[in-house]
Amino acid sequence: MRIDIWSDVVCPWCFIGKRRLEAALSTFDGDVDIRWHSFELDPNAAKSLDMPLTDALAKKYGMPRERALQMQTHVTQTAAEDGIEMRFDIAKTGNTLDAHRLIHFAYDSDLGDEMKERLLLAYFTQGRAISDRDELASLAGEVGLDMAAAAAMLESDAFTEAVRADEAQARTLGATGVPFFVIDQRYGISGAQPAETLLRALNQAHSESIQTAAVEAGEGCDADGCEIPN
Repeated sequence: MRIDIWSDVVCPWCFIGKRRLEAALSTFDGDVDIRWHSFELDPNAAKSLDMPLTDALAKKYGMPRERALQMQTHVTQTAAEDGIEMRFDIAKTGNTLDAHRLIHFAYDSDLGDEMKERLLLAYFTQGRAISDRDELASLAGEVGLDMAAAAAMLESDAFTEAVRADEAQARTLGATGVPFFVIDQRYGISGAQPAETLLRALNQAHSESIQTAAVEAGEGCDADGCEIPN
């Protein structure tokens, strides 16, 4: 079964959604192929910000700083329930195009999932600048990629079209926010849904896939048609 996921590496709910999916998969009886797709929450974001993340959030949404801090506290508490330590106080945000290009680059070495996880941890828990190309190349090396090759890729425009194609596909699917999951090309799920919700969707898609395979194989078929198994 394939799961396609659109998300951004500076989206806290995307990290929470990833952990909840992993919890669902821990009890799911089936093989799963996960593919991460690019989605920039702010494609026009500056390379880096020279202000604390709380202040940037308040400015972006035109809210008092105290309200922005309350929102971050809520997300931090929610993330902790899913085993994530979020450190908004040290997070260094900025444009994420290069980070997304790096994930595409990592997929060429079958390390896309590892790169995605490393970027999320680097940003949310370690205060590393995931918009800095030297930092990105270092993170690439930490998951087993060639640092020099990663650095050279980042200095080019490689995989930019792949990022844009992902984002165009998200719009076609009607995704206006992330995380956005598509399970087995059957079910679209928006938001960091509880693990139980994701598991139900996984089981339903898996069951329908088995039924479809049985019909295509001709099981239960006679001259009058095919019976779909219960």
